[in-house]
Amino acid sequence: LSSLLTVNDASFNDLGLSQLYMVSLHFQLDFPSQVFPLAHMQSELLAAFKSQEATPSELQRDVAASLTRIGWNHSFEYETPEGISLDMAQPETKSAIEVDGPSHYLKGDITRMSHNGKTKFKSRLLRQLGWTIIHVPYFEWDVLTCAAAKDSYLQEKVLL
Repeated sequence: LSSLLTVNDASFNDLGLSQLYMVSLHFQLDFPSQVFPLAHMQSELLAAFKSQEATPSELQRDVAASLTRIGWNHSFEYETPEGISLDMAQPETKSAIEVDGPSHYLKGDITRMSHNGKTKFKSRLLRQLGWTIIHVPYFEWDVLTCAAAKDSYLQEKVLL
């Protein structure tokens, strides 16, 4: 693997390098006694990963507003020390809310919504890093028609 990629290799753009960063993080967590083949590029991989800007949605902003109303103090678009972006987080307790829009789910049967591989992989890495992740699916949120219903839903989710 390392012989296929050098720091100046133009065959990988920032998105590709950022994906390699996630692979390197997975490797470090699952095989701590081993050296990742691209360890010499860790800073470049991390820089590419961090360059992928988060674009918060109205759905995320709506959930954040509801969390504020119910007293769940949080950081919006929090970045973990490893560089992973969380929609909302309480870093001191390692608790996070991830708002899952349509792009977080497999396409197909809408009666059985299943997280896609990217979402599952991110959640797995975060759990390995000690985070508790609470998912707020868009299809559950969208049926809540008033602030009181949204607040009640989130109170149940975060067990206030």
